[in-house]
Amino acid sequence: MKLVPTRFLFDFEIRLHYRARAPRITGKLADWSGDFLLPPLCRIEGFEPFAPVYACWNEEGLYVATEVLNKSQPPHCEPQYYWQSDCLRICTDMRDTRTNKRASRHCRQFYFMPTGGGAGGDEPAAASVKIARAREDAPPVAPDTIRIASQVARNGYRLEAHIPADVLFGFDPDEHGRIGFYYIIEDRDYGQQCLTVGNDLYWHVDPSTWATAVLSK
Repeated sequence: MKLVPTRFLFDFEIRLHYRARAPRITGKLADWSGDFLLPPLCRIEGFEPFAPVYACWNEEGLYVATEVLNKSQPPHCEPQYYWQSDCLRICTDMRDTRTNKRASRHCRQFYFMPTGGGAGGDEPAAASVKIARAREDAPPVAPDTIRIASQVARNGYRLEAHIPADVLFGFDPDEHGRIGFYYIIEDRDYGQQCLTVGNDLYWHVDPSTWATAVLSK
């Protein structure tokens, strides 16, 4: 009999710290400290995270970063098959409607890849993609709107990105300081690392499985 994951039984609330001075998007992660590290909720079920994930915000939008090291193979990244690629995926809901089982126009899904972009496929890639079975899609995002940088080595990669405020439909920290938030890292060496639940509970369809992030100053 398959057991329900322990994290599914909780409504998590995490804090996204404010940064008046935005981190530099260089791929080096030099501007990130433990203050902006998202909690490793996977430890609730006895799993150790294989990658740190950082996030923060200011009036210009959201900022995210991660690094996946000690890999045995280079990252495999194909934007047209992002769900089968090595990448960080982020979901947001600017209204934190935790009771809704289907995404609204205030919900977004993003992917961030260390490679796969540019003419030769050796540049980082990022985009907003539709959420399956959404009640209403968010407005489209023009290509290259999301700023991303990465550093790739033989044994891993680092990446960081800025999601502009005008991409986050409904972003209004003064009136809506609580947002829905989710991340998952997909990796051919390590598998998956997710904030709350995995594919078996349809996080990619159901915003009620995401956490609440408080935009804290």
